[in-house]
Amino acid sequence: MSFSKFSLAVFVFFWGISGVLAKVDPPNYDFSLDQFNQFFPAKKQVDILKAFPNSKLLFQTKQGQTYKVYIKHQRYKFPVLVQFQAGVVTDFYAKLPSYFLHNIFHQSLINRIGKQDIYKKKEEQAVYIWKNKDNNKHIYGAGCTITCFPIYYTVIKNNLDSDFKTIIKQLSTQRQD
Repeated sequence: MSFSKFSLAVFVFFWGISGVLAKVDPPNYDFSLDQFNQFFPAKKQVDILKAFPNSKLLFQTKQGQTYKVYIKHQRYKFPVLVQFQAGVVTDFYAKLPSYFLHNIFHQSLINRIGKQDIYKKKEEQAVYIWKNKDNNKHIYGAGCTITCFPIYYTVIKNNLDSDFKTIIKQLSTQRQD
C-alpha cells in the first residue's frame, strides 16, 4: 500500500469517527427544574422534612423557620435554603453549582415560565425577574467572567407581608453587616 493510500485510509477513518468523538454534552444537560418543585411556596413542611431527613434548621424567628437541604446532581450536591411559615413554604433559595451553564439554565426557565419581566445588569452580574408566575415571583442571578454561569435561583410567594424578610433579603442584609 502506498503512502498516499495509507494517508487517505487514516483520514477517512478519523473523519468517520470524528462525529462520535466530537459530541460533548454540557455538564448540566440532564438537570431538571422539576427538582425544585418540592420547594415551591405552599408546599408542606412535613413533606419536605420527610423527603430530606438530614435537613438542618439554620434559624428560627417569629416569622418562621429556615432549613438547609441538599439536592444531589451527578456527583455533586448543592444547598437549598427553604423558609416555612405556619407549616408551608414561603420561599426558597438555591445556590446553583458553577458547573451549570447559564445559557441552558436560563433557557430552561424561559421554557418553563416564559420570558422574564425584568432584566438588570451591573458589571458582570445579571438578575432576571419573573413577576406573578404561578402566583410566585421567580428571581435568577447569573455572572460572567470568561463564560457565564448561574449563581442562584429563588422563588418567593406573592403577597407576603411587607415586613416579611425573604431568604434573599436576609442574605443581602447579612452581607452588608
